[in-house]
Formats: sequence, structure tokens, C-alpha cells
Amino acid sequence: MKTTKSLFGTVSIIGVGLIGASLGLALKQAGIVQKVLGVGRSKENLDQAQKMGAIDGVVDLVEATKQSDLIVLCVPVAQMRATFEVMEPHLQAKTLLTDAGSIKGDIILAAKEVLGKKACQFVPAHPIAGGAQHGASAAKIDLFQGKQTIICPIQENSPEDIALIIGFWESVGSVVKQISSVQHDTLYAAVSHLPHILSYALMASVVNSEDADQKLSHVGAGFKDFTRIAASSPEMWRDICLGNRTAILKELDQYLAIVNHMRKLIAENDGAGLEKLFNKASKARQDLDGL
Repeated sequence: MKTTKSLFGTVSIIGVGLIGASLGLALKQAGIVQKVLGVGRSKENLDQAQKMGAIDGVVDLVEATKQSDLIVLCVPVAQMRATFEVMEPHLQAKTLLTDAGSIKGDIILAAKEVLGKKACQFVPAHPIAGGAQHGASAAKIDLFQGKQTIICPIQENSPEDIALIIGFWESVGSVVKQISSVQHDTLYAAVSHLPHILSYALMASVVNSEDADQKLSHVGAGFKDFTRIAASSPEMWRDICLGNRTAILKELDQYLAIVNHMRKLIAENDGAGLEKLFNKASKARQDLDGL
């Protein structure tokens, strides 16, 4: 891969939504790329990304694979395997791959099965950044600034390629941490995937009630804060739920046990029990703000 400390050559972003377009803006601002190419399904979205300066040009996936020094996969996780399949015949030995997927196990498996020996060129990553809105129009140039990016290298990655990908994500402001893919999927089932599921569930519960319109006309800040992430991409979160289902089901079962316990306390008019549980949760949440 042709690169120096300040230059990553031609970078292609596959999927120019919130994450992809924000990455393009940040890379251009950092001045560490020669050119950013965009690949996507929606001409309107790609036009928007180019108009706002997130990408320099639009190409198809085959051309992006042939032309790039580094490729960032920002497609929904269920599309990763098909994306690898199109790329594999055209993937140059000089080209590095990374991604922004919210799960790692299924993506790594797909990469190894489809890319074979070329899988060593793929250094999996997950930037812990995003927002409720999606599409290039929601992009923010500082989206990654001060936010964690988790990398989960595979055994086949060389130390040099790992270092290059760490430097790439650091160049857009990320604080990079390295953990295993198994640990990643277990941790993020609890602190990312479960909160999104619960947000969708509460929104669905209210919307499906007989007096939904009346309830929604009286919502306050608490309800809006809790359900903000239910505006996220349904396609993306469908794929995450199915792709990390084992870890998510474990977290859901634990959450449901807590909810059932709370229901029992309320049904039994156990104020002391409720306060004890709330105090423990409240203190943990306050401590979180100090981290």
C-alpha cells in the first residue's frame, strides 16, 4: 500500500450514509488522502455526498476495488458477504480493507470464507459514533472526534497493516482500542444493541396502543430522549439483531428478568425494594458521567 505518515492515497467508501459521508468529510479535512471515491445504491444520496464534499467521485464496486489503496466498508452487515464476493476477483495485493460494522464475528467469518488468503488484508473495525438520522445529509465532519473506534484484528493481519489501520482511524479523531471479535460482540450486545432494541420496543408499544395519538401528543423530554435512537436505520438494526443474535438474546433474557422483578415489586407495593433497585441503577448512571 502506497502510504506515508500523512497520505493514504485513494480511499473508497462503500456505503456513503451517515458514517461513510462523515468519514469522507473528516478525511478530506485531515488532508491525508489524495482522493475519496464513493460507492452506493442511491444516486440521490451519492450526489448529496459529492455536493457536500464528502467524496470526490462516484464509481461502482469493481472500479473502487481496482483503484483503491484503502477501502472502508460501511454497508449494512448483512450485505458484507455479497460485497466481499464482488470485490474478491479484483482486490489488489496493495489494498487494505477495514469496515464500520457494529458486529464483528459474522463479518470476519464472511471475509475469511470469501476472500481466502486475501482476508489478511482486512482489519475489522467499529467506530463507536453515529446518530439517529441516516444518509449523507446527516453527516458531521467531527463525528469521530474523541469517539472510540474498536479494532478487532484477525490472526492473519500483519502488525504493519494493523498499525496502518489504527493510524487511519486516529487521523479522523478516533481513540482506537483493540479487543477480540468475540469480546466485541458480547460487550456491544449489552451497551449498544440492547438499548436500540428497547428504544424500538417502547416506540412500537406506544404506537400500537389504541390511544396512540393521544399518548404521542403528550410526550416529554424523557420519552424523546429514550426513543431518539428508534429513528435509526431499521435495515441496519435488523441485520445487527440477526447477526449477533446469540449475544443479544442473552442480554434480552437478563433484561427481561430485571423487568419482571420490577413488575413484581410494583405489584406487591414494595416501595423499599423499588428504591433499592433504583438507587443502585441511579448511582451507576451518575458514575458513568464521570468516565
